Amino acid sequence: MKFHFLAIFLLVTVWSCESAATKTSAPANSNDTNPSESAQNDTDLAKKRILFFGDSITAGYGIDEKQAFPALIQQKLDSLGLPWNAVNAGLSGETSAGGLRRIDWLLREPVHMLIIELGGNDGLRGVSPADTQVNLEKIIDRTRQKYPDAIIILAGMQIPPNLGQDYAQAFASVYPTVARNKNVPLIPFILEGVGGVPELNLPDGIHPTPKGHSIIAKTVWGSIQEYIYP
Repeated sequence: MKFHFLAIFLLVTVWSCESAATKTSAPANSNDTNPSESAQNDTDLAKKRILFFGDSITAGYGIDEKQAFPALIQQKLDSLGLPWNAVNAGLSGETSAGGLRRIDWLLREPVHMLIIELGGNDGLRGVSPADTQVNLEKIIDRTRQKYPDAIIILAGMQIPPNLGQDYAQAFASVYPTVARNKNVPLIPFILEGVGGVPELNLPDGIHPTPKGHSIIAKTVWGSIQEYIYP
């Protein structure tokens, strides 16, 4: 009798485990996809991409990324109902050489507009302006090779004369030279109205506050808006 009950118990246990395993391993219903999520994904894919490619200024060092100027540009686009996605590809400490190494990876996704904000760290490190120029021009070349119709805009930078006035001038001249050589629009100074203004920068005197980023966003918008509208 004990053996009979034990056999029944084992059979019930095995049946229960098999039933549970069957339920667990059953394929998910393909109709379980959230319609609103699917619609949102389709909407995002239909949008053009602006790639903000830069260093800590673009990344929004020291503040919330939502307060950095690329996010403010996205807010502007959304408020106007314009079909663009602003992608923040800023990386703190990035140099023009680092950007050149990184650009191919970023170009794996479609790029309809590229805003290049690089070189500031080159200037702070005393990198040869000639090297910075070569790197920026190669970034533009590689982007055009992959996306010939992409709009490319170069954001200029200036540095204090810590390394000498001659170096500072040579560095500043890199950006108009690249813009001329590669026939791209130039934002003369990305930190116009912000650089050197204590109340618009963090205590380090280099990185803008949220208020500083709002000014940068207006500067950038003024340079890109003519290319934004359908």
